[in-house]
Amino acid sequence: MQPQHLSEVSFESLPLHPLLKAGLAKLGFTHCTPIQAQTLPLALEGGDLAGQAQTGTGKSAAFLLAAMHRLLTRPRREGADPRQPRALMMAPTRELAIQILKDAEQLGAETGLRMVVCYGGAGYETQRAAIEAGIDILIGTPGRLIDYYKQGTYKLDQIEVLVLDEADRMFDLGFIADIRYMLRKLPPADQRSNYLFSATLSQRVLELAYEHMNSPKKVEIEPEQVTAERVRQGLIHVANDEKLAMLVGLLRHHDPFRTLVFLNTKRGAEEVEAALKLNGFEAATLSGDVAQTKRIKLLDDFKEGRLPILVATDVAARGLHIPGVSHVINYDLPQDPEDYVHRIGRTARAGATGDAISFCCETWVYSLPPIEKYIGAKIPLMPEAHDWLATDFVAPPRQPRRHFGGRGGGRSGGGRPGGGRPGGGRGGPGRRR
Repeated sequence: MQPQHLSEVSFESLPLHPLLKAGLAKLGFTHCTPIQAQTLPLALEGGDLAGQAQTGTGKSAAFLLAAMHRLLTRPRREGADPRQPRALMMAPTRELAIQILKDAEQLGAETGLRMVVCYGGAGYETQRAAIEAGIDILIGTPGRLIDYYKQGTYKLDQIEVLVLDEADRMFDLGFIADIRYMLRKLPPADQRSNYLFSATLSQRVLELAYEHMNSPKKVEIEPEQVTAERVRQGLIHVANDEKLAMLVGLLRHHDPFRTLVFLNTKRGAEEVEAALKLNGFEAATLSGDVAQTKRIKLLDDFKEGRLPILVATDVAARGLHIPGVSHVINYDLPQDPEDYVHRIGRTARAGATGDAISFCCETWVYSLPPIEKYIGAKIPLMPEAHDWLATDFVAPPRQPRRHFGGRGGGRSGGGRPGGGRPGGGRGGPGRRR
């Protein structure tokens, strides 16, 4: 949970509640990361925060410690319903919401604070019952939070702490109308602590912060490099019809232990999974429409080493803390340069090193110049990789094209991505899922 790039600020030197210090000591955490060192003192003084930091820098611990400190040092107001939440934490994806809960349970193990996570796709009655039993901290994704709120499962009139995590992703996924709905139901901004964190503090994110927060302090932690400094990057130019054979050969050469393979479309991910299984690899696909119970099991199996290869769309690129990822393979170059950074940031976490290898094919070659411009460097070529091409590769049977109506087959993703428009920007190769 705690990255290895640490500041000189110790947790012991901060005026944190003793129960939180006990929890930190039990976890072996002694010093703050840069984002924690800059935000915690401000938060502990009662200030609102708009923080920018990359994933894997410890920002969830920053807002969790600040939120729990407030709840522990200020009792509920007299006559308040003890079952209602006092802190609301919203995240754009169910995986991130689950991760926040896990971090909160570790950091708050000594506090006795009651915490619940809710998200769509699974456990509807179980989650509702857990909320109704009484909670202090409610964590969740916007859709399920609104659903329970409209049913009267919980109230928002006692919220003392608001957290918005990965706020830029909230915009990307179309959640802002839901977020604004929830914010309008909260007590006034000056009656609560407000913490917004985002990988980028764009103008739209800052507008949200200044509209619904109490003059937040802006804290930006600039990374030493746009891409993780301990990630060894490489680029392989490969023809479309050789990509699968190259992937099989690459995996044989590197003997994967915990490898993430990223594609831009669900259909492509399923084809890669099928090819890997035919060639003797154990693999599974994680995409946006995989049932929640299966998603959780896949991630657990991947984290525990029972599943060596996870084939994923960008649903897995952000907000997940998966320790020990040895390789990230961009089977498809992403259309958005920021997604490249988030993808390869799944490896080399918690002070480790890792490899990020990208395939550059005819379809996605147009994404390469924007990526290299964004990271400010050329991705090193790997000419030796062509010796790895699997000559005994077993090709999977070609899947039939699927049509969902409308011109060009709609969202099928069949045939050439983007309807034959290589590179074609936001409306081009395969919509991101």
